[in-house]
Amino acid sequence: QVQLVESGGGLVQTGGSMRLSCAPSRRTFSPYVMAWFRQAPGKEREFVAAITWNYGSSYYADSVKGRFTMSRDNAKNTAYLRLNSLEPEDTAVYYCAGGPQSLDSASYYYTYHYDYWGQGTQVTVSS
Repeated sequence: QVQLVESGGGLVQTGGSMRLSCAPSRRTFSPYVMAWFRQAPGKEREFVAAITWNYGSSYYADSVKGRFTMSRDNAKNTAYLRLNSLEPEDTAVYYCAGGPQSLDSASYYYTYHYDYWGQGTQVTVSS
């Protein structure tokens, strides 16, 4: 069973930056769309960002637009999430996900679209 492996979480102060990485446990596995979700204590898992494999189309939650940037290095088969201007409200466990292509890109915003998930990495923003 292929898994996605996240790295790069940790503790940062308000206004700081961080980069998360995600790569499949099997190098030959390359999902069409890769995404980041996050889950804070007591809250539902929510969409953060997604990017497709071919044209690199990207999608963002309104709460992170202009602060977070998702990218993908197909040669390394790795997806990245750059988090800038971090706020305490960004504190959560961040999960990487991989899924297939969809005729309706709106599905990329929902957990049901994704077949593969990572274990999560903790991001904590101190005030």
